[in-house]
Amino acid sequence: MGLDRGMTVEPKLAVGDGVLGFWAAVRKVFPKIREQRCWFHKSGNVLNLLPKSVQPRAKEALHEVWMAETREDAYKAFEGFGEMYGAKYPKAWECLKKDKDELLAFYDFPAEHWRHIRTTNPIESTFATVRLRHRKTKGCGTRKTSLVMMFKLAESASKGWRRLNGHLHIISLLEGKKFVNGILQVAA
Repeated sequence: MGLDRGMTVEPKLAVGDGVLGFWAAVRKVFPKIREQRCWFHKSGNVLNLLPKSVQPRAKEALHEVWMAETREDAYKAFEGFGEMYGAKYPKAWECLKKDKDELLAFYDFPAEHWRHIRTTNPIESTFATVRLRHRKTKGCGTRKTSLVMMFKLAESASKGWRRLNGHLHIISLLEGKKFVNGILQVAA
């Protein structure tokens, strides 16, 4: 994995849920990489620690955090969530609070990219098709035929993929230019 397998530039950000093995592997191969936790998965984990009657309001409060215009507004909404739910539901608050920096890393990237990097769902939906077909065919024989089937399914799915919003900002990121609250900072 990594630069010895065809990558020519080290990635700037990894997006994932709380799977510890993934993060351990990424950190080992790319020690400088930034981490962005998936808001969809984190929201689900936090909401599961709350009573059903509280979940709709808590979901709105979480939405205010990850949809905040600036990091500062997100911090305020984050603390507001803690004030509202922390005392009564400390496990839910701790679940959210422990990944605060990783949940808000997206503010250091172009605003056009935010919708792509706040969640892992676009990647997961692609692999869901492969997983489903693999399960239905019970592995479909040999390792080689399974790999061919998975490749063809992924290739077919790729026809529906679209370009990353703000894809031209990738050059600025690779050049080491800084983004604050999604806005490119121009040196004065």
